[in-house]
Amino acid sequence: MPKSPTSKPDLRLVPGDAEIYDLMRTPETTSDRVRRLQLEARALAVEQVESLERVLLEASRMAKEIADGGDAYPVGARELAGRLSADLPAKAETLKAIISRAL
Repeated sequence: MPKSPTSKPDLRLVPGDAEIYDLMRTPETTSDRVRRLQLEARALAVEQVESLERVLLEASRMAKEIADGGDAYPVGARELAGRLSADLPAKAETLKAIISRAL
């Protein structure tokens, strides 16, 4: 179907974070690609461990609230929450130390 002179051109916006292939760049070798993918995998692994660290600290705060919640919570739940609130920050610090050594 021919376009009329008054029809709008087919323009598309490209997001700012879109990757644009550099046509002047030489193709990536297999070893370069492996190296790049390994770096990306390590970066994602660090992000996930850091996320786990944040979740552990948040769980520790919640456990402290339950442990200090008084009679509203069952005794066993308060005791377990008290142990978790004491243990989880140390586990989060251990994760932080492991990640800092791995970098």
